[in-house]
Amino acid sequence: MLRALVKHVVLAMSISAALVTAVSAREKTPEQKPLIGTPQVVKDLHWGDVLFYFYQGDYLQSLTRLGASQDFNRIGNHAVEAELLKGGLYLSLGQHEEAGRIFQALLNDNVPLDVRNRAWFYLAKVWYQRNYLAQAEKALSSIHGALPGELEPERHLLHAQVLMYLDRYDDAIAALERWQPVGDGSDAWSAYARFNIGVALVRKDRLDDAAKLLDQVGQIAAPTDELAALRDKANLALGFAWLKADKPANAKTVLQRVRLEGPQSNKALLGVGWADSAEKQFTKALVPWMELRDRNLLDAAVQESYLAIPYAYAQLEANKQAVEQYTLAVTAFSEEATRIDESIAAIRSGRLLDAIAENDKADKAGWYWQLQELPDAPETRYLYHLLASNEFQEGLKNYRDLRLMQRNLATWQLSVEAFDNMVDNRRQAFDQRLPALQQTLDSVDLDAMDARRTELESRVAAIERDGDAPGLATGRELEQWQKVQHIEQVLARADASDPMAQEMQEKLRLLRGRLMWDFSSSYKARLWKARKELRELDVAYKEARRRWVLIERAREEYPARTEEFAKRVDGLRPRIDGLMVRLDSAAHSQNQYLASIAVKELESQKERLAAYSLQARFALASIYDRAASGTGGDAPGGKGGGQ
Repeated sequence: MLRALVKHVVLAMSISAALVTAVSAREKTPEQKPLIGTPQVVKDLHWGDVLFYFYQGDYLQSLTRLGASQDFNRIGNHAVEAELLKGGLYLSLGQHEEAGRIFQALLNDNVPLDVRNRAWFYLAKVWYQRNYLAQAEKALSSIHGALPGELEPERHLLHAQVLMYLDRYDDAIAALERWQPVGDGSDAWSAYARFNIGVALVRKDRLDDAAKLLDQVGQIAAPTDELAALRDKANLALGFAWLKADKPANAKTVLQRVRLEGPQSNKALLGVGWADSAEKQFTKALVPWMELRDRNLLDAAVQESYLAIPYAYAQLEANKQAVEQYTLAVTAFSEEATRIDESIAAIRSGRLLDAIAENDKADKAGWYWQLQELPDAPETRYLYHLLASNEFQEGLKNYRDLRLMQRNLATWQLSVEAFDNMVDNRRQAFDQRLPALQQTLDSVDLDAMDARRTELESRVAAIERDGDAPGLATGRELEQWQKVQHIEQVLARADASDPMAQEMQEKLRLLRGRLMWDFSSSYKARLWKARKELRELDVAYKEARRRWVLIERAREEYPARTEEFAKRVDGLRPRIDGLMVRLDSAAHSQNQYLASIAVKELESQKERLAAYSLQARFALASIYDRAASGTGGDAPGGKGGGQ
């Protein structure tokens, strides 16, 4: 009776652990990025600056620069796309409420359809994260047409999961059947959707429906480590579901698909052993269990193998070996419990998150960040299972973001000192340049320039009115014309009957006619040029007057603007100091919170070890009782039974 109790207790724990592991992967999906759209033409320089940081995955820097560019109206050509990007960045940083507000504002007829579709999609993600599943399903149904890039397969996965959590499993399966993935990576999204729904159906005791989905995922091609891990999880979940349904042959078939060296291999080996045990093939069951027992005792499946092996020996009536293995299990559990106590003490001292933070080399914030590995420290060696829990991962993201904010504020504290130096340099530069500026302004008489401009306009108008072609002569031509007029005056006083005077008069007539011909032939062109130059002069004068006003205004306002900037810089210090205090407090509280989760997990492991140890002691007592009464086969100290 006690043997059967041990068997059922250990088997139940194994099945529960496998399903917990599988279900914990429901939230795991292919790497998610807030892809706002395909690469585009950049029409504003500052928009390119925002995208530069965005495509590097530095979402905090991208969001900061985006906000500054919007405040100064520097990205007017990308206003709608900027809002969509802003919402996606807030969503990637875990700010679901702010992201939802932005996406909701984009759902109007003035926004292009492709932008509205993406806004509906991101709004659905916001509702899904906040567990408003009906609203998420409505938002996804409002999308018309296909989304760009990887957003389309992610949309189908999200829709299937929303339907699943609404208990509309048939609709979710139908949606998957209507979805025909293409060879661009969307088959991975389809596999995740089928796996998630399959695990959920197992929990709903719809094993036949679940088996179809999980079996499909369990036999997919796996060109990447990610898909190979998903395939192992599907086979593991289905295998333990068949064990729970008392179909060990089916369970063994799918469990043997799991890679022997993969992360799910320990649980698969344990399950294969229980499948053989359920068929009374205890000698076969010992093979995977003995392999499993040589692995790291930190794993729950390895711990269970310490009980499964002596159980199999007991079923084979090899009492000596059973006693040895139970004794070994009790000793191993006791030593491990002692190490857990030491780890709990280390975690309560606050060293856990410090070790994790020091091991995290990434310096970018993001809601999709995940801790890839734990540091090699005594207090972290028991927490690999804890990493699979959504509660700890989300809390760790919050703590990490707090640490990044602290580092960001520390950088700003240094920047404030640079701003102080900048203000001093501006004051000094203004004081140095002011005398030279004033001297330059004093040397310029705009009123005299205006009078000269007016005089030139009057002269050109008079020339045009009187048809005075010589009035537009060049300097050389004017000099020649004046000489002709002077000669005319001299000859007018000469004797008209003098042959030489008459000859000079004839030559002068020819010369005067030639000059008048030149003046008259180019008169219209010269008049047009004069008018053009007057217009240019008028524009130049107005520009000079405008710049004069700007310089005068800047000279008056620059000191005030500098002082205003200095006041803003001075105001940053108390704000940064106050935020640092708040961040320190929040980080400490988050540290304590995560430490409590970790301690709770370790205490749970310690309780499990205690339960295993108790079962081993009861089994030992049972073997000794049977040996004392002569009804249990060979005595524990005698020759072992056959195998």
